Amino acid sequence: MEYLERRVALVEDRIETVIDEAEPEELSDELGHVVLAGGKRVRPAVTILACEAFDGDPEDAVDFAAGIEFVHNASLVIDDIIDRSAVRRGTASAWAEFGYGPAIVTSDGLLGEAFALFSTDDRAMRTVAEAMVELGEGEATELAARPTTEAEYMDLARRKTGALFRAAAELGAVAGDADPNAVESFGEYAERVGVAFQMRDDVLDATADADDLGKPTGQDAEMDRPSVVQVTSLSPEEINDRAREQSELALEALDDANPPETEAIEYLRDLAEFVVVRER
Repeated sequence: MEYLERRVALVEDRIETVIDEAEPEELSDELGHVVLAGGKRVRPAVTILACEAFDGDPEDAVDFAAGIEFVHNASLVIDDIIDRSAVRRGTASAWAEFGYGPAIVTSDGLLGEAFALFSTDDRAMRTVAEAMVELGEGEATELAARPTTEAEYMDLARRKTGALFRAAAELGAVAGDADPNAVESFGEYAERVGVAFQMRDDVLDATADADDLGKPTGQDAEMDRPSVVQVTSLSPEEINDRAREQSELALEALDDANPPETEAIEYLRDLAEFVVVRER
């Protein structure tokens, strides 16, 4: 774990620097409240590992990794407003702490800082812009045309969660100067990991203890949100099996890139297996 912790620490340092330099001080405080409250840092870890899988220097991917974490957190701020969720990661959500207006400004600030970090590379900008389109369409679909079948749910999960995972891996592969086919394979790997992550998240919302999870549970049912539990008649065990299928397809996509056997690749394989058994 020390190997991965050192790489995540690089991202954490960059995140803190960007937040400290944000102006005015009130915005910096609000950004810190959201981003520094915790989080698994899964997406930035994927970015760093994908870069190293192609023999890239982790330092070359740090800005992209920090940027994708800012984008992710910006989306969470808006999710909490939509859901009226007052708790995030065991602490007050942005709107509950600062009010709706400042929370929206915080989300905007996070996106601004993110795109400043991506702006040094046209490929990075294009990658994240495409992910943002998918994310926006997914959020709109959830509100306006909720899925009613498993297939429609899977498409929603791909857009709402898988897209940012895809971007995280593709950003790392770009930083590692991978060829286009390898970038695409790593993107598919991460998108499927993201879908599996979302399915497991839905199961945890329905079955886990709120204190253990670090956020309110039962939100999907309370908000009548189209989780896989709400949309289908699948049992939690069957949903976990579906998530495991996505994990296996993710591993196949990773192998299609034919990467050298490195510690980074081993961690990416472990991640695909971890997301379907995690308890938080």
